[in-house]
Amino acid sequence: MLKSQPEAGKTRSLHKLQQRIRTCQLCQQQGYIPVAHPIVSGQATNRIMVIGQAPGHRSVEQDLPFSGPAGRILQTWLEMAGFPAGYLHEHTYLSSLTRCDPGPNIRGNGDRKPSPAEMALCRPYLDAELLLLHPQIVLLVGTMAIEAFLGKTTLEHCVGTYQKRQDTYYLPLPHPSGVSRWLNDPEHKKLHQQALHILAHWRNRYNL
Repeated sequence: MLKSQPEAGKTRSLHKLQQRIRTCQLCQQQGYIPVAHPIVSGQATNRIMVIGQAPGHRSVEQDLPFSGPAGRILQTWLEMAGFPAGYLHEHTYLSSLTRCDPGPNIRGNGDRKPSPAEMALCRPYLDAELLLLHPQIVLLVGTMAIEAFLGKTTLEHCVGTYQKRQDTYYLPLPHPSGVSRWLNDPEHKKLHQQALHILAHWRNRYNL
C-alpha cells in the first residue's frame, strides 16, 4: 500500500532527523566522550515512544537501543501489560536523553550518568523527535528521564501515576536495570504493577 503524502512526508522528515543524530559528534568535540557513536531506532508510525537515560555499551555495539539486560526486562514489562513478544524493538520508538554511551561509572557499578551539559547538547534532537512523531504514549524510563519531563520527584511519588500533555500521555517507570534495587520493596512493586495496569488499559483503549 502506498503511503499518503502526509505520512510519506513525516517518514522523510524523520529519516533526515535520524541522519543528523547519527552523524552528531558534539559530545566528542567537547571532550565529554572519547568517540561519538549516536544510535537511533524507530519509525514515523510508532505510537509509543520510550525515553531512557543513555545507551549502554551493548546497545552501541549492536547499534540498537535497549539491546542489553534492561531491554529484556522492559520487554517483559510490556508483555505483563499485554503486548506481544518483540514489541519493544518492532513497534516502539526508542530514544534517550543522550544518544552515545557515556562510558562506565568510575565507581564500577553500571554506566556513568550523562552530565547536564551532555543532555543539553542532545535535547534538541529529542524535542524534534517528539514534535515530529507526536506519540500517543511516552514511557519515561528511570529517574533521569522522568525528571527531564516531570521535574524533580521521586520514584515513590510518580510511579503508578501519569501526566497528559495535549494528546500525549507520559508514564513514569523505574529503570529496568540489574543494578537498581528499587523493585525489591513490596510497596514499590505495587506502584510498578499499577503503572503496568495503566499501560494495559491504554493498549486496549487505543488498540496499540
